[in-house]
Amino acid sequence: MKGERMRILLLEDATDVAEAIVAAFARRGDAVDHAATLADALDCIAVQDYDIAILDIGLPDGSGRDALAALRSARKPTSVLMLTASGGIDERISALDRGADDYLVKPFDLRELEARVRALMRRSTPDRGGRIEFQDLVFDPAGCTLEIGGEPVSLTRREFSLLEIMLSNRGRVIAKEQILERMYSFEDEQVGVNTVELYVARLRRKLEPSRVAIRTLRGLGYQLVADA
Repeated sequence: MKGERMRILLLEDATDVAEAIVAAFARRGDAVDHAATLADALDCIAVQDYDIAILDIGLPDGSGRDALAALRSARKPTSVLMLTASGGIDERISALDRGADDYLVKPFDLRELEARVRALMRRSTPDRGGRIEFQDLVFDPAGCTLEIGGEPVSLTRREFSLLEIMLSNRGRVIAKEQILERMYSFEDEQVGVNTVELYVARLRRKLEPSRVAIRTLRGLGYQLVADA
């Protein structure tokens, strides 16, 4: 899957299905928080904002519709895709009427799930996925490439995610905690803000030939700017 890295909430009680979905999105650097129960999902929603929520309807302690209701009542802009074991039209209409953006009937192909999520992200932010040109940088999220002055530059997956975050917010100050939230899920418990500092230092070195710089503002965060 290609495009801007996302923070995703997955509500799915079937372990095998959940593991497959988490692995599929994590491969490209998305941060996926997996909740196996409605209660866990509601806890996640209370403390974290998400780009996408993938919600199974049938759960041991309730329904994914309750998680959908929590997102919508909190007026969160999260795009929601519902997973349903029933192909019945009534259930699909009910999910859409309650504020879901899309649905997928089980069993499904992971490639279709990824395609549906890509479509939701394009719909919510139409400029995502296009090339970004900033000074002498040409960054292609869809092709996962970076050029500086026409020369290709190799980035690791995490460096690519960091640059994508910085370019999407170029000129704005981004706190370390915000970067951490975008790059890692709750499961990455050992990861702290020091990890962000490490990747910023690595990315800085790779951007040295460019006319772009990452500025550190003590106590505030980082800012991607044109290097005067």
